[in-house]
Amino acid sequence: MDLSRVAWWPLALLSSSLAAFVLIFSGRYGPHRDELYFVTAGQHLAWGYVDQPAFTPLVARLVSTLFGDALVAWRLPSALAAGAVVLLTGLIARRLGGDRSAQLLAGSAMAVSAFLLIVGHMLSTATFDLLFWTLISFLVVRQLQGADPRGWLLVGLVTGIALHNKSLIAALIAALLLGLLAVGPRSVLRSGWLWAGAGIAALVWLPNLAWQASNGWPQLSLARAIADGSSGSSQPWWLFLPMQLVLISPVLVAMWVPGLVRMWRAVELRPVRCFAVAYVVLAVVFLVTGGKPYYLAGLFPVLLAAGAPLVVDWLRRRSDARAWVSGGLGLSLLFNAVLMLPVLPVRVLADTPVVDINYDAGETVGWPAFADTVAGVFAGVSRAEQIRTVVVTENYGQAGAIDRYGPERGLSKAYSGHNAYFDWGPPPDTAGPVVVIGFDEDFLRTVFADVSPAATIDNGVGVNNDEQGTPVWIARDPRGPWAAIWPSFRRLG
Repeated sequence: MDLSRVAWWPLALLSSSLAAFVLIFSGRYGPHRDELYFVTAGQHLAWGYVDQPAFTPLVARLVSTLFGDALVAWRLPSALAAGAVVLLTGLIARRLGGDRSAQLLAGSAMAVSAFLLIVGHMLSTATFDLLFWTLISFLVVRQLQGADPRGWLLVGLVTGIALHNKSLIAALIAALLLGLLAVGPRSVLRSGWLWAGAGIAALVWLPNLAWQASNGWPQLSLARAIADGSSGSSQPWWLFLPMQLVLISPVLVAMWVPGLVRMWRAVELRPVRCFAVAYVVLAVVFLVTGGKPYYLAGLFPVLLAAGAPLVVDWLRRRSDARAWVSGGLGLSLLFNAVLMLPVLPVRVLADTPVVDINYDAGETVGWPAFADTVAGVFAGVSRAEQIRTVVVTENYGQAGAIDRYGPERGLSKAYSGHNAYFDWGPPPDTAGPVVVIGFDEDFLRTVFADVSPAATIDNGVGVNNDEQGTPVWIARDPRGPWAAIWPSFRRLG
């Protein structure tokens, strides 16, 4: 790649501006339920968890150790990752024949995308997954265009690290290999350096694989649970393809769809045509297996980069087209920012369609009020019993909120059977009364002799999220030792 033809300064300014933009809003509302979970998981570092590898909990451990409970600091790595995605999108555009204008257009389209804005302002596995997909795409494009074959070693190293964040990256690698087999260049598959890179990836991934194997491959069970709709961000299968039109922006469909077609048809892009095959293969696989719509988002940087030169050519032929493109980017930024970032005051959020469209927005609201309610129930227990009172929650978000906000309210750590919390153990058998959050009363009466309602969660702003209206119970006299009844609390999803 001719470095003199890369729009380094405009792309650097764009990527840093995007990182700063999402960071500005990072302190509004509150932490997401997943962020609360990651921070707690970071205190139990392992090579794997039932629902994820170790990369994101490790990042959460580092930022929480360095900066404590500062929410903006928790989200700084995600903002930087989002900025890097924008920069890499521009670099891919250069690789795919885009001049400086096309590079800037591709980066701008990615910067205003709905998906990048939402993952860029929260600490999540999806944030780093998008970064790894984009980085690996750039490296693979470079190799397929004739770079030093030893570069496959770097591809393997990055892939191995990416597999410690989310195993979904393996689907990208498999789809690209299928694409190479189907449309070439098949000569790449005869390169010893490529298979050496594959060996490096496997070696780096090995600790997580060993953990999964020794624990019965729990992520396969989790994948089945997600396919059955157990995740809050799951969507009906029939929404999978329509959602592809809004993950970036409905307006920018006019860039990435032509990009997909160009990657398939353009002679100059024949060496990287496997990406077009990979997109179609993954769309079918995720649709059939119940994958979430955003699982395909990692290929949008490549598709936008491929489509940007076409849009630039159109701009140069039409004197009135510049206003349309600028307006499309501006409208995309406006609508996506309002829907995906905590822009609106939290007090008016319930009166808008934001939470209906963006599930994750609702999951960042109300955690201090949640902890206040639980603390109030705890305070109602007699002083003699309080020292033995424990909190058991239905999901990891509730447990993470108690671990984050509980100590300053006099609460001890939470216990939960949800995902990795189950593996961190049940309450001690010396526990007395149990403040139970969530669960059906009928279930609770199968494990406790005495169950009584104590409170109902209210976030105070009327937002209809997963916790609003959740019952809080006081339960006593478990029907057996905790080691025996704990498996009945287990839930994956």
